[in-house]
Amino acid sequence: MRHGDKINNLGRTASHRAALLSNMTCQLIMHKRIVTTLAKAKALRKYAEPLITKGKENTTHQRRTVFSYLQDKEAVTELFGPIAEKIGGRPGGYTRIIKLGIRQGDNAERAMIELVDFNEIYGKGKGEVKEAAKKTRRSRSTTKKADEAAPETPAAE
Repeated sequence: MRHGDKINNLGRTASHRAALLSNMTCQLIMHKRIVTTLAKAKALRKYAEPLITKGKENTTHQRRTVFSYLQDKEAVTELFGPIAEKIGGRPGGYTRIIKLGIRQGDNAERAMIELVDFNEIYGKGKGEVKEAAKKTRRSRSTTKKADEAAPETPAAE
Protein backbone atom coordinates (compact mmCIF):
# COMPACT_ATOMS: atom_id res chain seq x y z
CA MET A 1 0.00 0.00 0.00
CA ARG A 2 1.17 3.51 -0.72
CA HIS A 3 -0.99 5.53 1.65
CA GLY A 4 0.15 9.14 1.74
CA ASP A 5 3.16 8.47 -0.53
CA LYS A 6 3.16 11.62 -2.63
CA ILE A 7 6.28 11.10 -4.75
CA ASN A 8 5.91 9.42 -8.10
CA ASN A 9 8.87 7.07 -8.34
CA LEU A 10 8.45 6.65 -12.12
CA GLY A 11 9.62 3.05 -11.88
CA ARG A 12 13.21 4.08 -11.16
CA THR A 13 15.72 4.04 -8.36
CA ALA A 14 16.35 7.29 -6.49
CA SER A 15 19.61 8.02 -8.31
CA HIS A 16 18.12 7.26 -11.73
CA ARG A 17 15.09 9.43 -10.96
CA ALA A 18 17.30 12.32 -9.79
CA ALA A 19 19.37 12.11 -12.98
CA LEU A 20 16.24 11.93 -15.15
CA LEU A 21 14.63 14.96 -13.53
CA SER A 22 17.87 16.92 -13.58
CA ASN A 23 18.37 16.28 -17.29
CA MET A 24 14.74 17.06 -18.10
CA THR A 25 14.94 20.32 -16.14
CA CYS A 26 18.07 21.33 -18.05
CA GLN A 27 16.31 20.63 -21.35
CA LEU A 28 13.22 22.55 -20.22
CA ILE A 29 15.37 25.55 -19.30
CA MET A 30 17.34 25.46 -22.56
CA HIS A 31 14.44 24.77 -24.97
CA LYS A 32 11.57 26.39 -22.97
CA ARG A 33 9.28 23.43 -23.75
CA ILE A 34 9.62 19.67 -23.99
CA VAL A 35 7.32 16.77 -24.84
CA THR A 36 7.30 13.81 -22.47
CA THR A 37 4.83 11.52 -20.73
CA LEU A 38 2.21 13.02 -18.42
CA ALA A 39 3.63 11.32 -15.30
CA LYS A 40 7.14 12.63 -16.01
CA ALA A 41 5.78 16.11 -16.72
CA LYS A 42 3.98 16.21 -13.38
CA ALA A 43 7.08 14.98 -11.54
CA LEU A 44 9.20 17.51 -13.45
CA ARG A 45 6.94 20.38 -12.41
CA LYS A 46 7.52 19.59 -8.71
CA TYR A 47 11.27 19.39 -9.33
CA ALA A 48 11.74 22.42 -11.60
CA GLU A 49 9.49 25.10 -10.08
CA PRO A 50 11.47 25.47 -6.81
CA LEU A 51 14.67 25.77 -8.87
CA ILE A 52 13.10 28.50 -11.02
CA THR A 53 12.05 30.30 -7.83
CA LYS A 54 15.67 30.16 -6.67
CA GLY A 55 16.68 31.64 -10.02
CA LYS A 56 14.84 34.87 -9.21
CA GLU A 57 17.43 35.76 -6.55
CA ASN A 58 20.81 36.03 -8.26
CA THR A 59 23.25 35.30 -5.45
CA THR A 60 26.25 33.01 -5.33
CA HIS A 61 24.50 30.78 -2.81
CA GLN A 62 21.41 30.35 -5.01
CA ARG A 63 23.57 29.67 -8.07
CA ARG A 64 25.52 26.97 -6.23
CA THR A 65 22.32 25.44 -4.88
CA VAL A 66 20.77 25.24 -8.36
CA PHE A 67 24.02 23.93 -9.85
CA SER A 68 24.05 21.12 -7.27
CA TYR A 69 20.72 19.96 -8.70
CA LEU A 70 21.33 20.57 -12.41
CA GLN A 71 25.10 20.01 -12.95
CA ASP A 72 24.95 22.09 -16.15
CA LYS A 73 26.61 25.50 -16.35
CA GLU A 74 24.75 26.60 -19.48
CA ALA A 75 21.37 25.79 -17.95
CA VAL A 76 22.24 27.68 -14.75
CA THR A 77 23.39 30.71 -16.77
CA GLU A 78 20.18 30.63 -18.81
CA LEU A 79 18.05 30.27 -15.67
CA PHE A 80 19.64 33.20 -13.86
CA GLY A 81 19.74 35.34 -17.02
CA PRO A 82 16.82 35.60 -19.48
CA ILE A 83 14.44 33.35 -17.58
CA ALA A 84 14.88 35.16 -14.26
CA GLU A 85 14.23 38.58 -15.77
CA LYS A 86 11.11 37.40 -17.58
CA ILE A 87 9.53 35.62 -14.59
CA GLY A 88 10.60 38.20 -12.03
CA GLY A 89 7.09 39.45 -11.26
CA ARG A 90 5.37 36.07 -11.25
CA PRO A 91 4.74 34.70 -7.74
CA GLY A 92 4.73 31.07 -8.87
CA GLY A 93 3.25 28.77 -11.51
CA TYR A 94 6.12 29.03 -13.97
CA THR A 95 5.22 25.93 -15.98
CA ARG A 96 2.18 24.77 -17.92
CA ILE A 97 1.33 21.16 -18.78
CA ILE A 98 -0.72 20.55 -21.93
CA LYS A 99 -1.97 17.03 -22.65
CA LEU A 100 -1.26 15.82 -26.18
CA GLY A 101 -3.06 12.47 -26.36
CA ILE A 102 -1.59 9.00 -26.38
CA ARG A 103 1.62 7.65 -27.87
CA GLN A 104 0.98 5.15 -30.64
CA GLY A 105 3.57 2.55 -29.62
CA ASP A 106 2.80 1.97 -25.94
CA ASN A 107 -0.42 3.96 -25.32
CA ALA A 108 1.36 6.28 -22.87
CA GLU A 109 -0.26 9.66 -22.25
CA ARG A 110 1.94 12.38 -23.73
CA ALA A 111 2.16 15.95 -22.48
CA MET A 112 4.03 19.10 -23.32
CA ILE A 113 5.47 21.04 -20.40
CA GLU A 114 6.53 24.60 -21.11
CA LEU A 115 7.60 27.76 -19.36
CA VAL A 116 4.53 30.00 -19.21
CA ASP A 117 6.21 33.34 -19.98
CA PHE A 118 7.94 32.02 -23.10
CA ASN A 119 4.81 31.06 -25.07
CA GLU A 120 4.23 33.56 -27.88
CA ILE A 121 0.91 31.99 -28.95
CA TYR A 122 -0.95 33.14 -25.87
CA GLY A 123 0.93 36.43 -26.12
CA LYS A 124 -0.53 38.04 -23.01
CA GLY A 125 2.79 39.33 -21.71
CA LYS A 126 4.69 39.34 -24.99
CA GLY A 127 7.71 41.60 -24.89
CA GLU A 128 7.11 43.10 -21.46
CA VAL A 129 9.16 42.56 -18.34
CA LYS A 130 7.14 42.29 -15.16
CA GLU A 131 8.25 43.95 -11.96
CA ALA A 132 8.23 42.05 -8.71
CA ALA A 133 4.85 42.21 -7.06
CA LYS A 134 4.69 43.95 -3.71
CA LYS A 135 4.72 41.32 -1.02
CA THR A 136 2.24 41.79 1.79
CA ARG A 137 1.92 39.92 5.03
CA ARG A 138 -1.59 39.80 6.24
CA SER A 139 -2.46 38.92 9.79
CA ARG A 140 -5.55 39.11 11.88
CA SER A 141 -6.20 42.57 13.11
CA THR A 142 -6.99 42.75 16.81
CA THR A 143 -7.92 46.44 16.75
CA LYS A 144 -11.02 45.83 14.66
CA LYS A 145 -12.24 43.08 16.99
CA ALA A 146 -11.62 45.23 20.07
CA ASP A 147 -13.74 48.06 18.61
CA GLU A 148 -16.64 45.71 17.81
CA ALA A 149 -16.50 43.86 21.15
CA ALA A 150 -16.81 46.97 23.36
CA PRO A 151 -19.72 49.09 22.04
CA GLU A 152 -21.28 51.66 24.31
CA THR A 153 -24.21 49.93 26.06
CA PRO A 154 -26.57 51.63 28.47
CA ALA A 155 -26.44 50.25 32.00
CA ALA A 156 -29.36 47.99 32.81
CA GLU A 157 -31.17 49.09 35.97
